[in-house]
Amino acid sequence: MRLRPVTLVVTFALGLLAGPLPAEAQQAGKVYRIGLIRSGSTPITTTGFYIGLRQGLRELGYVEGQNLIIEHRSAKRKPERYPVIAAELVRLKVDVIVTSPGPPGIRAAQQATRTIPIVMSGANVDPVEAGFVVSLARPGGNITGLINLNAQLHAKRLELLKEAFPRISRVAILWTRGQQKQGMKKLEGVGQALGIQIQSLVVTARRPSNLDSAFSAISQERPDGLLVESSRLPYVIEHGSLNSRPRDGSLRYTITV
Repeated sequence: MRLRPVTLVVTFALGLLAGPLPAEAQQAGKVYRIGLIRSGSTPITTTGFYIGLRQGLRELGYVEGQNLIIEHRSAKRKPERYPVIAAELVRLKVDVIVTSPGPPGIRAAQQATRTIPIVMSGANVDPVEAGFVVSLARPGGNITGLINLNAQLHAKRLELLKEAFPRISRVAILWTRGQQKQGMKKLEGVGQALGIQIQSLVVTARRPSNLDSAFSAISQERPDGLLVESSRLPYVIEHGSLNSRPRDGSLRYTITV
């Protein structure tokens, strides 16, 4: 099985793949402890992220219940809980902290420790602008991981859409939760320069039935084009409300920092 990128980042943070293991790691009975900071309240054992992380680590010889302990804590969608659970994981002396994609979890972990490695799992914010790292090439500090550049890349996709369909003047964009504010900051200037009016909509679910309200709003404005991330493109096509309109369904991009 192909290891998930975040699994490799976690193992590097643990020092498992970064060179010779320290002497204490070679001792029999050494147990590693990973702390997970989550935003939602869904049982973590049912999530694809948790299942993939466990399986990836198992393939590297680190098995939960044997030489690995995963401490998971949830903010239960309450921002004020992030500092509390981050501090709790630090007290437990975890070897690495893996955060949820949102800025509150990353910031809480950063404020709780400057020594324990912190891994961002697909952060949906520019870590440089947010002050989490110095630069993408040289993050500095104790934060590394993966970021989702989908929102930032919409500006380039808008340019490509205009190049492919020069006559367009109105474009609708379907954002995932947490991407709209940052993404629109990148797009406003580009849209004005291209002479394109942008209709911005947030879609929180991927099922076709949950796209009805978004397409209702889109149909009223009658845009010339639609920007949508690849994970939602099949549902957009299945919905069929905009069959005659150009679409850009570019791939989702991530980068390791």
